[in-house]
Amino acid sequence: MVETAPVRLDSAKTTATTHPHRVVIVGGGFGGLYAAQSFKGSPVEVTLVDRRNFHLFQPLLYQVAIGGLSPGDIASPLRSVLKRQKNTQVLLGEMTDIDADQQVLHLKDGDTLPYDSLILATGSAHHYFGNDHWESLAPSIKTIEDALEVRRRIFLAFEKAELEPDPDIRAALLTFVVVGAGPTGVELAGAIADLAYNTLKKDFRSIDPTQTRIILVEGMDRVLPPFDPSLSKRAAEDLERLGIHVRTKTFVTALEEDKVTVKSGDAEETIRAHTVLWAAGVRASSLGKVVAEKTGAPSDRAGRIMVEPDFSVPNHPNIFVIGDLAHYAHQGERPLPGVAPVAMQGGKYVARVIRDRLNNQSTPAFTYTDSGSLAIIGRSSAVVDLNWIKFTGFSAWIIWALVHVMFLIEFDNKIIVMTQWMWNFFTRNQGARLITGRDVIKSDSAFMKQ
Repeated sequence: MVETAPVRLDSAKTTATTHPHRVVIVGGGFGGLYAAQSFKGSPVEVTLVDRRNFHLFQPLLYQVAIGGLSPGDIASPLRSVLKRQKNTQVLLGEMTDIDADQQVLHLKDGDTLPYDSLILATGSAHHYFGNDHWESLAPSIKTIEDALEVRRRIFLAFEKAELEPDPDIRAALLTFVVVGAGPTGVELAGAIADLAYNTLKKDFRSIDPTQTRIILVEGMDRVLPPFDPSLSKRAAEDLERLGIHVRTKTFVTALEEDKVTVKSGDAEETIRAHTVLWAAGVRASSLGKVVAEKTGAPSDRAGRIMVEPDFSVPNHPNIFVIGDLAHYAHQGERPLPGVAPVAMQGGKYVARVIRDRLNNQSTPAFTYTDSGSLAIIGRSSAVVDLNWIKFTGFSAWIIWALVHVMFLIEFDNKIIVMTQWMWNFFTRNQGARLITGRDVIKSDSAFMKQ
């Protein structure tokens, strides 16, 4: 096994004789949290900085967006998670700049934070491919606020359709376009279908929710492009069976408040739809640009920092970048994907690198262990690729549910989510169907008049 040479981390500016080795972690997502937990019992001083006070289980955000779960079901306070780790401090703050020579972070409130080792795990943001003005018209789901806004738009569409006398406007209100047929887009489209065709079908008197039209748009030639073609085919069949219109090799060319224009080949079509949801791509957080400018590190087109085999930044061995912010191209033909397992394993590995260096030991090269991919299609339907076996249907759905519950951080979240899913499965009732926000009816009056 290839090993990396040890690099001493105790500089002239910060020595072990004055204080323990200071590890600063920016970002409390999967990568940052797993790195922090890996330092438990180590003779280091860990500071975890995040602009939120909680860890968010992003893979289940879409369930908040369709009213299946509440935000608190998939979020865990960082202080609660790390409260028994005495060498770790949690700070609420946002990194805005870095002085790599002086080994100091600058925070948004004006404070500075010195470090000996720095781990950056700030994740990713929406990617509208040069059309950032579409964000207000087609929200994505990366934060709790995003999920609540999507939930608001979905349920308001049904409420407005109930009041709308014009059949054409009512049809547009009951038309949902999901852009992007990766796992998030597929899961979101399937969840909206289950919501409209099952949960809500008896809730209204003037409209028939089963007449809802759901269109899934994908630029590639198949849904779930990262999956095996056989699973993509099965997923497309299941989506069609749910009543979802799948449009592959189709791109969005224009977007307005009540319509979306798509192009497939030479054919262009305008679809009347009041609700468009974006799941087409992600890019590195804005911090990637700051790090690239201040350290001279190269970055890719998505803004990810191109890291060394040990996740360190070139020419800065004590600065590490992990998770969605990292472009790791040292294993396989393509960079490692921006998925939770990569961030988790990367966080644990970097913690080991730092501990080994402090002991003047070398660390074996990082090897990502790919346990497989999963995506839920709808009620009792999913696709699972465990590399050594592939399967679909109800058994795949059970595996998907168990895996997601297992990776929730706190035990009470596991119990709550499992109980909620069981209740939803047998009753077909999504209990968190709340439209939130101040002056909901007043603020959307213009929308009602379109």
